[in-house]
Amino acid sequence: MQESARPRSQGARFFGRSPLTADSRPWYLGALGELDVAGRLAALGPEWVVLHSVPVGTRGSDIDHVLIGPAGVFTVNTKHHAGGRVWVGGQRLMVNGQKTDHLRNARHEASRAERLLRAALGEEVSVRAVVVVVGARSVTFRSRPEDVSVVTAPQVVRWLRKQKPILEQAEVFRIAEAASVGATWSAEPGPIADESSFVALQEEVESARRVRMTWVAALAVGTVALGASLALDPLSRLLGS
Repeated sequence: MQESARPRSQGARFFGRSPLTADSRPWYLGALGELDVAGRLAALGPEWVVLHSVPVGTRGSDIDHVLIGPAGVFTVNTKHHAGGRVWVGGQRLMVNGQKTDHLRNARHEASRAERLLRAALGEEVSVRAVVVVVGARSVTFRSRPEDVSVVTAPQVVRWLRKQKPILEQAEVFRIAEAASVGATWSAEPGPIADESSFVALQEEVESARRVRMTWVAALAVGTVALGASLALDPLSRLLGS
């Protein structure tokens, strides 16, 4: 994806062209959403264990966040819809009027996690599916899905803390121990993501944005100055005559 993108030319850097390719932009926005939610989940406290970007299977899939705490086990699917209008019904979640697979995918993740944790622990484990919406302009609920909880990023920590406790602390640690082992999720655990490379990309994207904004401001000033010059020129000639 972004790894295969060609480095920007000097001219592209000068004019602030984004380093992101068309294919990598959705991935990048999704990663920003995951980082936003990860930062919020850090406030849950020591009684919760939070795992991020958990690789599942052998085809490059992962679960954005797996949470184990007093309220149980949760798989969190983060969806970044900056400025979007989200509509939630019992069986459907739409963004700007378009259907999505968010609910179905969240159900699948929770079911898969439940099956894998059950196999690792040798006992029944209940896993709840959560979709966390990041950056939306509005989220409207016509009805709430029975098997998937939908919350916004600012609400997620408060919502989790309000859930009824069902696990003792010893159970939390026992499940978390199994969940922290790569072999629980995949026969071929994937490599740990290189966070430093993403941070570098994030800085490059932000730098390009600042350059573009500087050009926009310069063009705006130039346009105003040119307009003022053209307006004053006839007046100068009139006064000089």
